[in-house]
Amino acid sequence: MKLSVLKLYSLAAVALFVLVFSACRTEPAAKPRLIAVSYIGGDTAGNNYLNWLRRADPQVRYVVMNLYPWDSVGIIFDDCTGLLLTGGEDIYPGYYNQTEDTARCGGFNHYRDSLEFLLIEQALQRKLPIMGVCRGQQILNVAMGGTLVVDIPTEIQTAVYHRCIDWQNCYHRVMILSDNLLTAVGAQSGDSVTSNHHQAVKRTADDLKVLAVANDGVVEAVGWKEPAGKPFLLGVQWHPERMDTISRLSMPLARRFLEEAE
Repeated sequence: MKLSVLKLYSLAAVALFVLVFSACRTEPAAKPRLIAVSYIGGDTAGNNYLNWLRRADPQVRYVVMNLYPWDSVGIIFDDCTGLLLTGGEDIYPGYYNQTEDTARCGGFNHYRDSLEFLLIEQALQRKLPIMGVCRGQQILNVAMGGTLVVDIPTEIQTAVYHRCIDWQNCYHRVMILSDNLLTAVGAQSGDSVTSNHHQAVKRTADDLKVLAVANDGVVEAVGWKEPAGKPFLLGVQWHPERMDTISRLSMPLARRFLEEAE
């Protein structure tokens, strides 16, 4: 009888311990949304890319990666939940074995190339959402093994103006190829976009596919070839951050990217 009572006391003690322990346990807090913006030259105040993110979500947090010392990049990036690759200078063609075409390029920023290659590698390893704009699409493609058209005017006979002196009035249409990520965010057959570039994706990386093209065949958007089970990834050649918020190829892209980085 005494043994049975002791046994009951023991079972009750174990049950109480489990109950208290369970009550004390808390689920780990979700990481707050923090977007790594790869590179912004000059003052960040009024920057188009940052304003674009803020219009999509006034509460968005971001960190501009080139403003920090190289040895701090990895530590800072550990807290980020998404990567935005911005537009800018040409990518050094030696990265895709076309060093002989250097003369047909503009200026280079080798530090930026190295920084963004590192960020892309780390983002892919961490399975973070990635959004690339203009140069951002190009370096994403190069980082994953693709190549570029070094200079559209000398390589492609086209009546489409991909770069103008007045970029605010440099619009052309893009055509979306079948159902893909772009149609999923609200764009249908295509729309007009503003662009400012003389380079473009030539051979897409093996893991990527073309999502949209201009009327002359220039690649305008890329995404995963096999998206199942992979994080959000989208590169666009146009500049959604410079476009009207009502455009189906501007604000919906920012909102979807930020949702994926939640």
